[in-house]
Parts: sequence; structure tokens; C-alpha cells
Amino acid sequence: MLRIAIVEDDAACMEQLRQNLTAYAKEKGEEFRLDCFAAGMDLMENYRPVYDLILLDIEMPHFNGMETARRIRRTDEQVLLMFVTNTAQYAVQGYEVGAVDYLLKPVNYYALALKMDRVLRISAGRQGSAVAVNRADGQHMVSTRELCYVEVQNHELCYHLTDRTLTATGSLKELESQLAGQGFARCHNCYLVNLRFVESIQPEFVVVHGDRLKISRARRKAFLQAMLQQAGV
Repeated sequence: MLRIAIVEDDAACMEQLRQNLTAYAKEKGEEFRLDCFAAGMDLMENYRPVYDLILLDIEMPHFNGMETARRIRRTDEQVLLMFVTNTAQYAVQGYEVGAVDYLLKPVNYYALALKMDRVLRISAGRQGSAVAVNRADGQHMVSTRELCYVEVQNHELCYHLTDRTLTATGSLKELESQLAGQGFARCHNCYLVNLRFVESIQPEFVVVHGDRLKISRARRKAFLQAMLQQAGV
């Protein structure tokens, strides 16, 4: 599944992009999750690096597409950025923030399809880490970009993904070892957290993708250090 954000203040253009992406996904047999935002500031409010691609209108009120892209890059170096613009002269600025490409308005389906072919190739090369979740109904390969945290519950592992939860047998210690160096850390003996999904840290709890997880006293210091390393501090 590809998670895509569309940031566009023109409602008609946003709907056109949404329809074209939906048609493209159906044509290619892909699954896209689309989130739409009317302004860059709406996207940046509580931003977390969960997207694979962000389509950004260049000209928007408050702060424009370039300023939005610069703010995104402060916390997310991996997401693919594609600008949507009325004129190609603005697209040159995309090199400053590592934009992968640009689309000219009005957006043509076939032009979008060509750009998205490239996005899929890049994304396929980036898929990188995945964990195998063995269940009674078969093996599920879960990308670490979708895995928010893993919880021990009733002697089983609950894999909390961005859009669902999978339960399977396994060892949290072995999983932690498997994911070493990939931005995961324990906040408690029962929780292994993907640090990219941490929204806030309180004295006794950490909020991960909307869920409050307990931080144990024994794990707190190491967990905070892992958070600082993840942020590049």
C-alpha cells in the first residue's frame, strides 16, 4: 500500500488528482491510501513521517508549497515530494528539497501516470525492511513503514499497523533484535515502538499513533535516548 497526501487549495484540482490517482491505482492493481489537505499548514499540524508520496501545490496561502516542503524535510528525509504547479519555472526550485518530479496544471491523467510509474519504481526500491507475521491464515509481510508498535498481549504479539492490527505468536525480544537499527525501541517490557509514530511523551506514557502506552521506569532513559538519536540530536 502506498500512502499519499494531496495538498491543494483548489477543490476542483484536488478532486481531479484524487480521481486520477484512484484510476491509476485500479489500472496498476495497486492500493493507495489518499489523505487530502486544503493547505500546507493543515498537513504540518502534528505531521508524522508516514507518507510515501506528497503532492504539493506550489501556490497556496499562508505558506506555499516550497515552504511546506522545507518544513517536511526537517523531520522527514525519505518521503517523495512532487509539486503541482501552473508553470514549470517554479518546479526548478524543487531541487532545493529533493523533489522527485512535478506536474503541470491542469493535470492530465497520462502525464500523471508516467510520473507515478517512476514513483512506484522508486518506492519498490525503498521498501526495504519488512517483518513476517505468521498466522493461522498464512504469512503476512508487514512493512516497517506501516508498523506503529508491537504489544505483548496474552502471550501473543499484537502488531498495531496504521490501518489494522494483526495477532500472532512470537517473541518480542527476537523481534526487537530483528529490527535493531531501524528506529524501534522498547518503552516497556510489553511494547516495542516505531519511533517515527511517537506523537508525544509524558512522564508515564508515550502517545504512539493515538494510543497511550506506558513507559516503565527501567526503560525510560534508554527510550528517551533512542528518541533523541532518531531526531538527530
